[in-house]
Amino acid sequence: MNHAPLDADHVSRRWLGKASHDLPENEASVVRSAAERRPISEDINETFDDKQTFGDRLADRVATFGGSWTFLIAFGAFLAVWTVLNLVLGRDAFDPYPFIFLNLMLSMVAAAQAPIIMMSQNRQAAKDRLDAGNDYQVNLKAEIEIMALLEKVETLTARQQEQTDLIQQLLAQKEAR
Repeated sequence: MNHAPLDADHVSRRWLGKASHDLPENEASVVRSAAERRPISEDINETFDDKQTFGDRLADRVATFGGSWTFLIAFGAFLAVWTVLNLVLGRDAFDPYPFIFLNLMLSMVAAAQAPIIMMSQNRQAAKDRLDAGNDYQVNLKAEIEIMALLEKVETLTARQQEQTDLIQQLLAQKEAR
């Protein structure tokens, strides 16, 4: 069954109670999609990833590694080796107890790592907002499509009832003869 595209303004007024030009752009896009009977969903990951700079991708990799068990185990091993080595060397240690140089290095790592992780989290939040917006559009279109299908089913049911009533009348007329 091939259907001609519907008028977007008709769809908008029918299912959302507003003219399409009175809708926010995301809802107007959904109405146009429903009227043209085309998909609205998109792969947010692909769209978002295409816009990332080298620095964005690097920050995400650093944040991913910095929050992994591999990093925690390797960093713990590094700290243990550093501490044991400097304790064993005693007076000849390159960073004797209380490990002032190690504290300086840890502070610098934390100072660099914190903004990188925050940048990554900000990008993830922006991606989540895009994903939520796409979900809203898909859900709105699904609601419009379901309402349209329900209306068609109700119309067909009413026509079927009319036909059933007509058949019963004809059968009653035939039996009356």
